[in-house]
Amino acid sequence: MVLVTTLEGVPGKRIVKVLGVVFGSTTRARHIGRDVLAALKNIVGGEIREYTELLDEARRLALKRLVENAEAMGANAVVGVRFGTSMVMSGVAEIYAYGTAVIVEDAA
Repeated sequence: MVLVTTLEGVPGKRIVKVLGVVFGSTTRARHIGRDVLAALKNIVGGEIREYTELLDEARRLALKRLVENAEAMGANAVVGVRFGTSMVMSGVAEIYAYGTAVIVEDAA
């Protein structure tokens, strides 16, 4: 199991080895059906749940891939985790998660 935190360390543990930067990402395109619903919601206002669900799913997948990459490096924790997004092309966005893969052990 890989511990994942946005903190710069893991409380109660000490970093014994830094393995390097690790990331996970996914690229998602808008869905025409969701766009129609979003346009309607834009008229009356409120949360566009279809996009909220799409972005939540994308963040979860990016984080899952980050953990898989950290495991492949031999890490048992990832610290300083952040999320970001970038537009690849019109209607297509990349969601990514990145942090520092480390090996931690119980603090003495």
